Amino acid sequence: MTVAPVQIPPNSPHLQEVLDLIRRSFAYMDGRIDPPSSMHHLTLDALAAQAEAGEVWAIGAPVVASVVLTPRADVLYLGKLAVSEDQRGQGLARHLIEHAVKRARALGLNAVELQTRVELVENHATFARLGFTHSGTTAHAGYQRPTSVTMRREVC
Repeated sequence: MTVAPVQIPPNSPHLQEVLDLIRRSFAYMDGRIDPPSSMHHLTLDALAAQAEAGEVWAIGAPVVASVVLTPRADVLYLGKLAVSEDQRGQGLARHLIEHAVKRARALGLNAVELQTRVELVENHATFARLGFTHSGTTAHAGYQRPTSVTMRREVC
């Protein structure tokens, strides 16, 4: 399988594959994180809007890995990174993250940033191995405790 990510435009029928992959990939979080994942509110129209405002990238036909990239003031926000369960361990997430770093450079941004839930310590470790460092915490509306960990990878 080729691992070259392909940008998915807002009107692409492949957006449904990306949405289905995100839903499958994030399902394991149900019952582990509080509040529940925003994935439950993600619709095809919302994903198309994200593709319009930022970029949606995917690997495979059918889609087996995907990521949503959104330019912000000085960082490229990496969200909804998903890899099909039967494709994990093949470096697809690493490949999409390296692609995000290249996109950040091309856009003149200083870093790639992401958020992962406090409870998902295995994700913290995975992102640390991929060059991200802990840069802060945030709390969802209505929560007094941190609910997300912000991680950042500088673009050299």
